[in-house]
Amino acid sequence: MYKTIFNKRTSLKFKHFSNKGYSLFSVLGREVIVGTLSVATLTYAKADGISTDVSKITTDSLYRGAALELDEVSVTASRAPLAESQQARMVTVLSHEDIAQAPVQSINDLLKYVASVDVRQRGPIGAQTDVSIRGGNYEQITILLNGVNINDPQTGHNAFDFPCDIDDIERIEVLEGPAAHIYGTSSLLGAINIVTKQHDNSSVSAHAEGGSYGYGKLGARVKMNFQRWNHSFSGSYTRSDGYSRSKSGAFNMDYNGGKMFYQGGYYDANVNVRWHAGMSTKGYGSNTFYSNYSDEQYERTFKSFTAIQAENKNGIFHFHPLIYWNRNMDRFELFHNNPEAYPYNYHRTDVFGVNLNGYFDWAAGRTAFGAEMREEDLVSGNLGEKLTRPHHIHSTNRDYTNGINRTNVQFVLEHNILLKHFTLSMGITAVKNSWSEMNMRVYPSIEACYRPTENWKVYASYNSSLRMPSVTELYYNSKGYNANKNLKPEELSAVEVGTKYISNTIQTSANVFFNHYTNLIDWIVDEKAETAVLTTTNFGKINAIGAEANISMNLMELLPNQHLLRKIAIQYAYLNQDQKQYEGITSRYVLEYLRHKLVANLQLNIWKNLALGINYRFQKRNGNYVAGYDEATKTNILKKYSPYSLVDARLSWNTPDYSLYIEGNNLISHRYADFGSLQQPGFWFIAGVKFHIGL
Repeated sequence: MYKTIFNKRTSLKFKHFSNKGYSLFSVLGREVIVGTLSVATLTYAKADGISTDVSKITTDSLYRGAALELDEVSVTASRAPLAESQQARMVTVLSHEDIAQAPVQSINDLLKYVASVDVRQRGPIGAQTDVSIRGGNYEQITILLNGVNINDPQTGHNAFDFPCDIDDIERIEVLEGPAAHIYGTSSLLGAINIVTKQHDNSSVSAHAEGGSYGYGKLGARVKMNFQRWNHSFSGSYTRSDGYSRSKSGAFNMDYNGGKMFYQGGYYDANVNVRWHAGMSTKGYGSNTFYSNYSDEQYERTFKSFTAIQAENKNGIFHFHPLIYWNRNMDRFELFHNNPEAYPYNYHRTDVFGVNLNGYFDWAAGRTAFGAEMREEDLVSGNLGEKLTRPHHIHSTNRDYTNGINRTNVQFVLEHNILLKHFTLSMGITAVKNSWSEMNMRVYPSIEACYRPTENWKVYASYNSSLRMPSVTELYYNSKGYNANKNLKPEELSAVEVGTKYISNTIQTSANVFFNHYTNLIDWIVDEKAETAVLTTTNFGKINAIGAEANISMNLMELLPNQHLLRKIAIQYAYLNQDQKQYEGITSRYVLEYLRHKLVANLQLNIWKNLALGINYRFQKRNGNYVAGYDEATKTNILKKYSPYSLVDARLSWNTPDYSLYIEGNNLISHRYADFGSLQQPGFWFIAGVKFHIGL
């Protein structure tokens, strides 16, 4: 592979990410060398890291523009391993340092600072969050933990229930746009991969924080390395009274939950093996999110995750097998602690997956291949077809009476032609799902990248993908909801062109894309109907055109005689969907996309180890929502979403052994709504401390 050297300065050594086999779709058997990025930039992965050996990096060294390089971090947008400079896709990488500097309490909150990502929450601290990319909805992206698909086939609402805490995260990788040859089904508009820390030195760490609305959090982590073996154990507990009360005066946005996570690994010169196991449990008030019949809705979820994967490091053929099992359980209460008013909904989902992926080099280039089987089994009190044999619901006097079982099989073939200044990648995916009884469908892709100089890259791509309907979309029938079990899979084809420039002082990129949706699925309300019932339907065809641009500057390099200004970054994303033929239709999700999103960040070095980060965000959402019912006219009262601006900040004192910090979210205390009339909190204050002790 041809490598472009962007930075020839002396580098600090960073060993945390060394050769991780579970990075973004390296479950597919890939490794790509990239450089680190700052949350101040939120730009894309930089190629060609240089191996180094300093085990600790102080926050101050980060701020002074030191060139930190990572050792073989696998961040990729292809099935075969390619250097980032050779790829025709953009991956946004948020490093561990980015996460540590951001004024956030959860992974969900962090993603707000990516311009192409839409984060719609029931409240802060990760109570429940719908995350989408490029104007899609929460069902249309693939969510991964260490490269393992953890999507919930019941509903995408609970996809971000991770077993690991934000302090366990090494980095987050966001890849935009469809690519069935990389992700398979459910990746209609991209993927988000959460990569946890491994290969660290043995240590003990702990953190505690508290703040507004009765918020409190405790957590700890123990890491143990024994030559070729490494282990990590972590746990955390979070709670909040919430910022809202119901009409009866009870808390209806309260939250409490815990996480436990274990991961281990073995590596030597020939093989790398990784495994993890964890669980997440939480309960939260959801106000009126699911229905207007009650403002005391509540949900309790439990999830467990287990996976093991391996890869060989030698030989002509490189193989990467993966086996995983995820279990998801949830209980929904339309009226909290009052099952007599309306029976609780119970669901349990088990997902089993087996992947075998690999690649090899030959005279014509690099060829990758893969095969995957994923079985999804759900039992429920109200979703799916009637079971021949009911299953008892633990700790209740009720049974799971309904269910659905479906198996998805896919085969992938990709070939890459690699020249000095040009890369051409061609892929094809064949998919068959037992639920729809469909014939095997084929989705092609082609991507090209031209590098005229060391700093510039121009790329173009065509990709296609599909998504199977969730079980909720197929079967959820309740007050105000009418599902359709005859939904077709939705499909998307996309064209994208863009350019990127990287230097020591400036990083910038720009792109435009066109998405063509077929059989798009959504919950809609027909305003011409006599009753306002949300119905799932294949929404026909929608065309979307979008543009994204960003620029980030290392001010320490640009202005070397000053020490106050560190970095500044600006991102902007624009989207427009053609929907003229759907006048009179109120969309629950699809048509409520972000038309404009602007994100800006400024990092300052106040004094010695005292740092200040300021984040600004502007959002303008398209679409209308039902704000009430007019008895006189017998029609729904519709309102348009209002644009809003938010300012967040984080002031911290950082050393290698401890950190003290205060955070302020929504400093201007603007009450805004991301979903319907559900108001988000005003000013939110948090203070905390973190300790780290090496062993």
